[in-house]
Amino acid sequence: MTKRALLIVPTYNEKDNVGQVIPLALRQDSSLDVLIVDDNSPDGTGAIVAEMGKTNVRVHLLQRPEKLGLGTAYIAGFKWGLAHGYDYFLEMDADLSHDPGEIPNFLKAMADADLVLGSRYINGVRVMNWPIRRLLLSRGASLYVRLVTGLPVMDPTGGFKCFRRSVLEAVNLDQIRSNGYAFQIEMTYKAWMKGFRIREIPITFTDRYAGQSKMSGGIVREALRVVWILAGSHAFRRRAPKSATNTPA
Repeated sequence: MTKRALLIVPTYNEKDNVGQVIPLALRQDSSLDVLIVDDNSPDGTGAIVAEMGKTNVRVHLLQRPEKLGLGTAYIAGFKWGLAHGYDYFLEMDADLSHDPGEIPNFLKAMADADLVLGSRYINGVRVMNWPIRRLLLSRGASLYVRLVTGLPVMDPTGGFKCFRRSVLEAVNLDQIRSNGYAFQIEMTYKAWMKGFRIREIPITFTDRYAGQSKMSGGIVREALRVVWILAGSHAFRRRAPKSATNTPA
C-alpha cells in the first residue's frame, strides 16, 4: 500500500512564492499532498491557496486568525495530518530556499529512517546567496547545539525535513516549548532522545528571492535559551539511546 505524504508549509505574506512552490512540490510525487498553514497573511496568501484548492484536491489550507509563529504552525499542521491519516510529514519553507525537487530524495531516505534531515553542511557547504556573516552565524549555531546537547547531526537548525508518523505520535506535541527556529532543534532532539533513527541527506539551500526573511533577534535568543533547557531536561546526556542511529548520506 502506498504511503501518503503531507508537505506542510507555513506562510505569512508569501503571495509571490506560494503559487510557484505548490505546483512544483505536487509534481514530485503522486502520493504527496500540500497543506499551507497561513497566519492570516495581509497580502492575501491564504486566498491564493484557497483558490488553488478549489481545482486541486491535493491542495489544503489551514487558515489561522493571526500571526502565531513557525512552531505552532507546524504543530497545527502535524495535528491536521495525523487526523487525516498521513504516513510521512515533510516540512519546507515557502520561499523556494528549499528545492521541491529534493522531495523524492527525502521519501526514498525514509525507507531506513524515522526522521530525515536536509543538511546544508554534509559533503561540503551547500548554501547559495548568503553573506559570510550569516553563514558563520548558522555554522556557529550548529556547532553550539551539538556541543551543548550532544545531538549528533551536522545541521540541527535546518527546516527541510521529513518525519515518520510514529515520531509525531511519540512526541508530545502539546509540550513543545519553541516557536521560532528553535522548534527545529527541539523536534529533532526529542526524536533522538526517544531512540528514533535519524538520517541526514545533503541539500542545497538558496536564499529567498522574493518576500522578507522572518529571522529576528528574538528568534535567535529563543534558540540560545532552548538548547540549554533541552540539555538540562535530560541531565546533559550526550548520547541517544542505543537504538537510535544517525547515518549521513
